[in-house]
Amino acid sequence: MARFIIRGGNAVGGTMRPVGNKNAALPMIAASLLTDEPVRLSNVPRIEDVRVMLDLLRGTGAEVSQRGGTVTIVSGGGSSGPLNRVLCTKVRSSILLAGPLAARRGRVVLAPPGGDVIGRRRLDTHFYALRALGIDVRIGSSVTFQRKKLAGAEILLDEASVTATENAMMAAVLAPGRTVIYNAACEPHVQDLGVMLVKMGARIEGLGTNRIEIRGVRRLHGAAHRVGADYIEIGSFIAAAAATGGALDIPLDGDSRVWLPVVEKMFQTMGISWSVRNGKLHMPARQEKAVQSAAASDIPTISDGIWPAFPSDLMSVAIVLATQSSGTALFFEKLFESRMYFVDHLISMGARIVQCDPHRVVVVGPSRLRPAHMSSPDIRAGMALLIAALCARGESVIENAQIIDRGYERIEEKLRALGADIRRVE
Repeated sequence: MARFIIRGGNAVGGTMRPVGNKNAALPMIAASLLTDEPVRLSNVPRIEDVRVMLDLLRGTGAEVSQRGGTVTIVSGGGSSGPLNRVLCTKVRSSILLAGPLAARRGRVVLAPPGGDVIGRRRLDTHFYALRALGIDVRIGSSVTFQRKKLAGAEILLDEASVTATENAMMAAVLAPGRTVIYNAACEPHVQDLGVMLVKMGARIEGLGTNRIEIRGVRRLHGAAHRVGADYIEIGSFIAAAAATGGALDIPLDGDSRVWLPVVEKMFQTMGISWSVRNGKLHMPARQEKAVQSAAASDIPTISDGIWPAFPSDLMSVAIVLATQSSGTALFFEKLFESRMYFVDHLISMGARIVQCDPHRVVVVGPSRLRPAHMSSPDIRAGMALLIAALCARGESVIENAQIIDRGYERIEEKLRALGADIRRVE
């Protein structure tokens, strides 16, 4: 167990260099199992969830080497026995091994996946998609995926699940014939996985839309791929700098044109703006944070949803930013019924928040936050509490800090480099 001790009151600002997207890196690691040739991934975030995922791959017999942010994976053949139960229950991404292992090796046994407790996170969409492709699913204390006769299929997902779309894609690239996935997720990290699979020899059309068409191939080959920047990390650091009044510079990659307009809309609602020149985002310091409404009498609503709606993973930090902004805003969390529960901590710090129900809160700002002793309930709420502590003058303590490590690389080092007074105690 670890804790962060934060002395708030300093502006967070400087140059922040983003790491690779966790939600892209994890399915890419799983996709390396689709070939026996080397797969080299660069810009991989050095976070706890990646470490666990790589350990799971080692349990399948894969050779894994890592040097900094570059990971090379060589997957062997043969059938896979049950994967380490403890590791499976640590991360949600363990379910992503089902599609590639069943499709290529014929069988895999997984314990129910773990991950953040932010609400019900269904698996039946995964089961439906894989069954449609010819993979039998047997559910007990563990889940057994057994390949029968792999074949392309038309699949209509009953929810635009990111991980179910990724699992179906990874199985379908080896399924003879034509697969069409309707109501597919189209988040940037789903697109990034698809680009990697194409580099490996897959035939995929429709990336970035909710209709993905795949023509199965007999085998895939190795490839080298750079994981795209983590726009959730970028959005979190923008929120930290904006809330504390700092200026921030962030170098961007070419993929930013896909996600930046989606992220920018929420910050514009809070009165925060930036410029992008020569591949670098610059946000000025000490901006007047004021909630913007379309009409004088309106209370703006910030709601999340499937892409290209505002991402749920930024909802928690957006709420903290609203506590430091003049005006009133309604936040509507549509995807996870437990994500909003962390606001109790903000209320205890002095934030003026009304929790209407599990999905909606009204924030009235600005509030002068007080330091507090808290515990991180999940990755994104943990980052939000860090930002709140940076805004509060005095010393705050955040327990369960290792939860934040699952999604943010060297978070305290990055924040210290930007002027924050933060230290870790193990």
